[in-house]
Amino acid sequence: MKIGIGADHGGFEMKLKLSDLLAAEGHEIVDFGDRVYDENDDYPDFAIPLARAVANGDVQRGILICGSGVGGSVAANKVRGIRAAVCHDEFTSRQGVEDDNMNILCLGGRTTGIAVARDLVASFLEANFSGAERHRRRLAKVALLENETVKNDSQPQLAAAIGDWRLR
Repeated sequence: MKIGIGADHGGFEMKLKLSDLLAAEGHEIVDFGDRVYDENDDYPDFAIPLARAVANGDVQRGILICGSGVGGSVAANKVRGIRAAVCHDEFTSRQGVEDDNMNILCLGGRTTGIAVARDLVASFLEANFSGAERHRRRLAKVALLENETVKNDSQPQLAAAIGDWRLR
């Protein structure tokens, strides 16, 4: 599998270890940086190019690592078509793909040990989207939200599809 990986200073060491492990398993690794440890680097500088590569199909899946995984997740999810989440257990890393078609796994380099991270990555990469109707329906609603931010005149379509939750 062609996997994109990126990390700021908070995930730099884990990125190096995971890259080596995944390459040894035969995966093609595309490194989105940082390529040198820099305590002043910023996670969006790596999250956004990685997310764009996943969204464009240049890589099949992404792994993004920062101190907690949260910042990387927030940044990556700003890219249309990205479904990134921080995971701390194997169930979530697998279920995130099966139910929500998660395409970027976010990890905390300061909160997750390398052995656990390796197990989370394995669950993430082995999982496949189920394609179940209920999951496709939910993802279609998420896609409408993405489109709303791109094209603000979709409000009537969005409200009809999921109700105007702002009025509740």
